[in-house]
Amino acid sequence: MTLKVVNVSRPMADTSMFEAAGIEFSQTLVDSTTSKADYIDILRDVDGAMIGTLPLTDREVLEACPNLKIVSRSGVGVDSIDLAAATELGILACNTPGINTSEVADHAMALLLSLTRLVRETDGAVKAGKWSDDPASIAAFRSNLRRIAGSTVGIIGLGNIGRAFASRIRGFGPERIISYDPYVPQTTADLYGVQLVSLDELLTTADYITIHTPSTAETRHLINSDTLSRMKKNAILINCARGPLVDPAALQIALQSGQIEAAGLDVTETEPIDAEDPLLGIDNLIVTPHIAGASPTSGVEGGRKQAENVLLVLTGRPPHGLGNPEVIKTIAVLRATDSGRWEGIPDFSTALAL
Repeated sequence: MTLKVVNVSRPMADTSMFEAAGIEFSQTLVDSTTSKADYIDILRDVDGAMIGTLPLTDREVLEACPNLKIVSRSGVGVDSIDLAAATELGILACNTPGINTSEVADHAMALLLSLTRLVRETDGAVKAGKWSDDPASIAAFRSNLRRIAGSTVGIIGLGNIGRAFASRIRGFGPERIISYDPYVPQTTADLYGVQLVSLDELLTTADYITIHTPSTAETRHLINSDTLSRMKKNAILINCARGPLVDPAALQIALQSGQIEAAGLDVTETEPIDAEDPLLGIDNLIVTPHIAGASPTSGVEGGRKQAENVLLVLTGRPPHGLGNPEVIKTIAVLRATDSGRWEGIPDFSTALAL
């Protein structure tokens, strides 16, 4: 039996790992304009797929691919995959945690510094000639600049990226670094100088809030009209995690009404954000195009680990990351009854520390 793998996410130059394993490899890149029918046709007969954020790998796609055993995404997110359907069908949804931790933490810091030090505004004023021609307008910026030292910084989600952000922000001298993460013990938070608190305490006491939590049904619109209303009026909100964590309509109202001071987003609920979206007309908001995790280094490492996930699984070894660990039980049942898509594939489940 010859196994087949397709890459639809980004060009892959070195395919020797698949050739050495006797796996047939092909590339057909897709994007947001690819129809679901075309996407299904590309994946229909393959055993493994390297996928991107779009098109969505939903239940209809997964159910149409009887041989599919693994879909692998670069980065920590697996929100473009229907995890419930994948688990039910016995398909691994894999990721590559850790490949862009530094980049995302750096980007969150960059957004925060841009907003506290008015980098965009002062750069624009200088380039418009106001430093020389209208010095009074430049002087007006001074009263709106802010320092991080002595403040309270709140981190929602203290996973790898949240911890990396905590390590960075400590150097700026905040009085407190607090975090809301019900899945992390205080003993872990202590290693990063972070105090775990309730979500309500974080919202009501933090001067700066940054979000680094996964996008799930539980966290959808975690930042909404209610949670925004509990923030301080001088609060600055940063989101470099996932767009659906923030209700865009509620954020628009909060920014325009002065309910919070400013925000920086690298992600939006709908991507790409429409050119006419009212958020883009708000002066106290910075929006970057979901590039926080990007760099040549993370791109190379992410592509390599994304490919390795597929190869590892198809040759009976555990992947780098697994977004639906419950699928291991499903596969065990399939192997004991009707192997189906997993027939002939070595069992790697005993090597996984789940």
